[in-house]
Amino acid sequence: MSFRLEMLQVARVAPKLLGESTSLVADFLRSRQHLEGGFLDRDGKRDLYYTVFGLEGLMALQETPDSEPTRLWLGQYSDGEGLDFVHLNCLARCWAGVGIQGLPEDRRVALAQRIEAYRTPDGGYHQAPGRKNGSAYGCLIAWGGYQDLGLLPPNPWDIARCMDSLETPDGAWSNEPGISIGSTTATAAMLSLYRHLQMPAPTAAVEWLVRQCLPGGGFLAIPGAPIPDLLSTAVALHALSGNTEALNRLREPCLDFIDSLWSAAGGFHGNWTDDTLDPEYTYYGLLALGHLAL
Repeated sequence: MSFRLEMLQVARVAPKLLGESTSLVADFLRSRQHLEGGFLDRDGKRDLYYTVFGLEGLMALQETPDSEPTRLWLGQYSDGEGLDFVHLNCLARCWAGVGIQGLPEDRRVALAQRIEAYRTPDGGYHQAPGRKNGSAYGCLIAWGGYQDLGLLPPNPWDIARCMDSLETPDGAWSNEPGISIGSTTATAAMLSLYRHLQMPAPTAAVEWLVRQCLPGGGFLAIPGAPIPDLLSTAVALHALSGNTEALNRLREPCLDFIDSLWSAAGGFHGNWTDDTLDPEYTYYGLLALGHLAL
């Protein structure tokens, strides 16, 4: 199962906890959909990144997005010429959401080649061009992009070499080599890649990730961060999805934390200081709730 479908499968369980509020979330996500296809970012502009979360958020709620305008809009990007690494992979993921068969094979291959241009000498991927070392974020996003295109990266096991270089002394991973403390999102990304590469997860990394959850709920982005956030919480819970003992222990405090980020307008805030609702954090709210409802 692809990384995209793996997350979507879990997010579909969120309505068990949302109950009657499920319709509010669907209404909010539909309100962010542009009439001519795609979804709006925080500034009210159409963006491939936010379209990923808008499409998948509606699908998680068993809603049918109006996909035809989005297909036409995606078609304007052709094989992704001129897009950066993140948006190249978002283009692939959007096509997977509306029907990858709508992207001709030659464009699919050309899009994969553009993603491959971000390959680093250590076998990984980095979101910035010309880097010597890959990042945890880059490796996971590229892996998912290839999956969405129905392909595998060339020499996929080379990614493991990059993963080794991102380990931190505290037993976790960082996004860049040479950093002394781990990052929750980087560690969650690496644990997810371990699962997809069918490699056993290092016990120290799992234990480190569990420790980033505060007693009152919510995961910190890095040790000592001032407040927890929804992105770190959602991806950490996803990375820990096979650890029933940990999830049972974290369930109630994390539910309290996610409830504190809920808005009656139908979305979730990214953290306690975030005043804006968007499709991205709303989808991460669904993902987190899905794990906690299982």
